[in-house]
Amino acid sequence: MKNGKQNRREFLKVSAAGAAVMSLVKKTDAGKIIFVETQIELREISAFELQTGMKAGKFSSRMLVENYLKRIKEIDPKINSVVEVNPDALLIADQMDKERKRGKVRSPLHGIPILIKDNIDTADRMKTTAGSFALVDAPPPERDAFIVTRLRKAGAVIIGKTNLSEWANFRSTKSISGWSGRGGQTNNPYVLDKNPCGSSAGTGAAISANLAAIGIGTETNGSIICPATRSGVVGIKPTLGLISRSGIIPIAHTQDTAGPMARTVNDAAILLGVLVKRDKRDATTANSKKGDKDYAKFLDANGLRGARIGVARQFVGTNAKQKELFESNLENLRSGGATLIDVNFTEDYGKLADDRLLVLLYEFKTDVNKYLAERGGAYRTLADLIKFNEENKTREMPLFGQELFEQSQSKGNLTDKIYIDTLNRIKQATREKGIDAVVAKDKLDTVVAPATGATWSIAAVAGYPYITVPAGFIDALPVGIGFFGRAFTEPQLIKIAYAFEQKTRARRAPQFMPKSPT
Repeated sequence: MKNGKQNRREFLKVSAAGAAVMSLVKKTDAGKIIFVETQIELREISAFELQTGMKAGKFSSRMLVENYLKRIKEIDPKINSVVEVNPDALLIADQMDKERKRGKVRSPLHGIPILIKDNIDTADRMKTTAGSFALVDAPPPERDAFIVTRLRKAGAVIIGKTNLSEWANFRSTKSISGWSGRGGQTNNPYVLDKNPCGSSAGTGAAISANLAAIGIGTETNGSIICPATRSGVVGIKPTLGLISRSGIIPIAHTQDTAGPMARTVNDAAILLGVLVKRDKRDATTANSKKGDKDYAKFLDANGLRGARIGVARQFVGTNAKQKELFESNLENLRSGGATLIDVNFTEDYGKLADDRLLVLLYEFKTDVNKYLAERGGAYRTLADLIKFNEENKTREMPLFGQELFEQSQSKGNLTDKIYIDTLNRIKQATREKGIDAVVAKDKLDTVVAPATGATWSIAAVAGYPYITVPAGFIDALPVGIGFFGRAFTEPQLIKIAYAFEQKTRARRAPQFMPKSPT
């Protein structure tokens, strides 16, 4: 009590999970103490620690949701990462708390607040728009995306949707990462005038800023890995077919996937396991049987011992600071017990940029037309979207156009020989002649490189797994290190990524610097 006349007091205690919990209380005239509200120090607390705290009775799911929603209201105006909050979040949290009191805990995500990207269908009172005004008034999806069904079954509390690059960065050749007509520009949480990178910019920025415990992004080519790297969080782009894409606004079915974004490898591994399951609406998930329901069991602080890691130095670039940081992290891998072997990828892949785009252009037209037809509403085809954008230029195209939309509209169908031949060529370059060949030659567990475009693109086109982990800072911005390998090698990648994370502890929470350092 700050003075004898004050009837409100603050009590600070530390939960079993390490979270500071502050309760504001007051006394009634009868002397009875009433709890008014509880504030939880959410900065850098993991989903694993939150679950531990709830199990210990230190706080409830409702308390977590209330505090994250408050944090979004207070902090997100600087970042602009959350496009909408779930009006039913507290009701869901209450239900999870009731179940817990009855002894029912659905999964490690029971009662855990999560944010998901605004291209993932939810059959609730939130919108699913891909950032476009064209879908703001569209009918709500008739059913949840399959991965949303998995989240709800696991007891996770979806507290909102995150901004993204409109249409997942596939509208214009000159698009701006993190900008959408509906949501505006998402800022980098470390340096607010810097770009957050990638179409899952909102999820990466929000999770880094501790606006939810964990998040989900989507990727076609770098859209999980790039924003995770630039926002200083862990991102997992899983093997194609490990988790379902049904109910996610598409770009290209041969590359699209969703994946975890979290502040720790542990949380990302837990979330990945919850999402894995075969979905009859997505034929690629027939391969999900090769996955695992519990990726957390592969977490091993000594996971670098005996690991054979290929070093792709050809992708380090010429930046002196990046080279120095990468070499220091190679030493961390080596001192942790890993054997490092220099590897080289053939030049075939680098020559296929036009081919890679061609495949996306063909698939986008087919895939988005199918999605829009099933969704219903005024705009049921790509041609309809193009017309809408032209008629709403002020709102939709103040900064860039829709060249990719127009190029995609001009393509034929997926029986065209040029599409089939091109798809086969790029898959062979990234798989048989690419990652498969490099890994097999030296019997590698993974390949490591700076988490930059060339490496995440190879894995994306191949449909192979990739994990980025915070690895340090250059000029106040976080830098990631990437681990990637053959299909369905998530267990090895998680083991190695976790050991690296535990050894380096490179992540630091953002301080929301308003301008770039001079």
